[in-house]
Amino acid sequence: MTVDLSQWVGRKIAQTDWINPNRLAAWNATLDRGDPLPRDGDPTPPGFHWTLFNPVTRQSELGPDGHAKRGGFLPPVRQPRRMWAGGRLRFQQPLRVGERVEQVSTIERVEEKRGRAGTLVFVTVRHSLSGANGLAIEEDQDLVYRDAPKPGEQAARPAGELAPTGQWRRQIAPDDVLLFRYSALTFNGHRIHYDRRYVTQVEGYPGLVVHGPLLATLLLDLIRRELPSAVVERFSFRALRPTFDSSPFTVEGAPGDSPRHWRLWSTDNRGQLGVEAEARTR
Repeated sequence: MTVDLSQWVGRKIAQTDWINPNRLAAWNATLDRGDPLPRDGDPTPPGFHWTLFNPVTRQSELGPDGHAKRGGFLPPVRQPRRMWAGGRLRFQQPLRVGERVEQVSTIERVEEKRGRAGTLVFVTVRHSLSGANGLAIEEDQDLVYRDAPKPGEQAARPAGELAPTGQWRRQIAPDDVLLFRYSALTFNGHRIHYDRRYVTQVEGYPGLVVHGPLLATLLLDLIRRELPSAVVERFSFRALRPTFDSSPFTVEGAPGDSPRHWRLWSTDNRGQLGVEAEARTR
């Protein structure tokens, strides 16, 4: 029976979480930062909110890919392969260590497209996060669902252009430990990030997949390293092709077309553009 996925548009869910100083310390360690141990009242860096509000799904309610079974808040999309395609964020004020934070999530859009890659279903979720002093972060998150590969078929790797060389450049070695620690921080059970047998034999990828939000986090962290006094007001990113743990990649940046505007990108394992992003600071 075909399910009308448009019925999920407008669905909402509200959640509450607490910013634990140990979680922020683990975040900094995973990003290889030497920051002091967090204290109550310290501002959290942009991107840290992705460690909050992650679904606490019972083991018996997980699907074969490690995600929660379809239905509930997110629509029961038939296509089994789910990826984070990008997002747009507006930072109004920082969330702080020790705060209770509320997030209201709304399904904004469900759209099906057909093309050479088969059927794609795009789901956009809007998140609004508020701390003790009111609205802190607004985020539009884009998810994409794809068909499963046929038996023995390798996942397609779209061709792209070689990435330019940025004014800022940091090389990242995406080993199993980095991917495991980020999955643990975000309570992400998606097996493509840690189960090599599953990701190569079932999903047809050549290696473990680097998380989309981890790549976005590393780009945000690049701004913190290069402009330590800057405050990120807006950030958007778009995943162009996957990055795997098979070789190092880079996160890079350069001035944009106006003051306090920055272009950012990551490379994939072939030196092509993996994720492209832009940020505005003050």
